[in-house]
Amino acid sequence: MKSILIVVMAVVTALLRFLPFLIWNGKRKTPEVIVYLGKVLPYSIMAMLVVYCLKDITFLRKPFGIPEILASVAVILVHLWKRNTLISIILGTAVYMILIQGALSIILHLPIL
Repeated sequence: MKSILIVVMAVVTALLRFLPFLIWNGKRKTPEVIVYLGKVLPYSIMAMLVVYCLKDITFLRKPFGIPEILASVAVILVHLWKRNTLISIILGTAVYMILIQGALSIILHLPIL
């Protein structure tokens, strides 16, 4: 039973991903609203993710939001330098993980988080 559900979910997911290509296969012009959404949604989604990731920062308790702030600064600087979203996200994640896994504790002499 579980196998059937997994197959059905996989087929539905694949169909939903291929459906736009089947509908607008180059013969018809893509509607303007779809073109507009393709331009604005990636930025909107990134903004929502940033807000979601930074919403629980506490500046009154250790580590005072330092890992999040330093990782965010690293993402901004690398993105301004390289203009590559993937490199920026990977570097920001790496900086954050290094900081929360103990580097910040060593630098600030804080107990490990």
